[in-house]
Amino acid sequence: MPSVLDRFRLDGKVAVITGASSGLGAAFATGLAEAGADIAICARRADRLEETRAAVEQLGRRCLAVPADVSRPEDCTRVIEETVAAFGKVDVLVNNAGIGTAYPATRETPEQFRQVIDVNLNGSYWMAQACGRVMPPGSSIVNIGSVLGSTTAGLPQAAYASSKAAIIGLTRDLAVQWTGRKGIRVNALAPGFFPSEMTEQYPDGYLEAQQQRLPMGRPGEAEELTAALLFLASDASSYVTGIVLPVDGGMLAT
Repeated sequence: MPSVLDRFRLDGKVAVITGASSGLGAAFATGLAEAGADIAICARRADRLEETRAAVEQLGRRCLAVPADVSRPEDCTRVIEETVAAFGKVDVLVNNAGIGTAYPATRETPEQFRQVIDVNLNGSYWMAQACGRVMPPGSSIVNIGSVLGSTTAGLPQAAYASSKAAIIGLTRDLAVQWTGRKGIRVNALAPGFFPSEMTEQYPDGYLEAQQQRLPMGRPGEAEELTAALLFLASDASSYVTGIVLPVDGGMLAT
């Protein structure tokens, strides 16, 4: 029997991470590599993907970088096909790719709303669908949702909040469909406020004001979210499926 700590290892596993060109996605890639996984990464910005690939390879793990737009089902299929061709399998999917907007609801255009849904929700589904066709039993899918799927935070974010609320339903349904029949666990993380390219676009003073509602009184650090991801991605959570795990400094408790 493996020890408790051994259950957190990903030796011999292959993990696919979307939106891995920067920020949390890049942190996820290096974090899972530190746990022993070989990594396939995808995003639209090929030059930034190479930076993440180099960081993973410095840790002694193999890394495949595939430029792709997850809102295109054919791109999602290609990412998984190239991963299987390079590494032989896919054991972990991290659906991290996401975009956000803050348009007032009466002024948001159909194109702006659809773009967020296409990346955050549809992209997660297309990637999960492609992985669900090839993943072996014991695999894990982790969708990156948000606390804004369950609460509001003072900005007009109808598209983003809708997409993240939908991730909750998607996670539960795929868990019911695939855990018993395919042996694929499906869970989600619901981050609170973590430094990212998205938070850099917030109005001055916004994050500071929001921190006042957090029992921990500070934003999260990428390593704290990566540790929670490792739990859901690894055999440490082998009896966990269909859940949404908040990592939010207590935001949903207030």
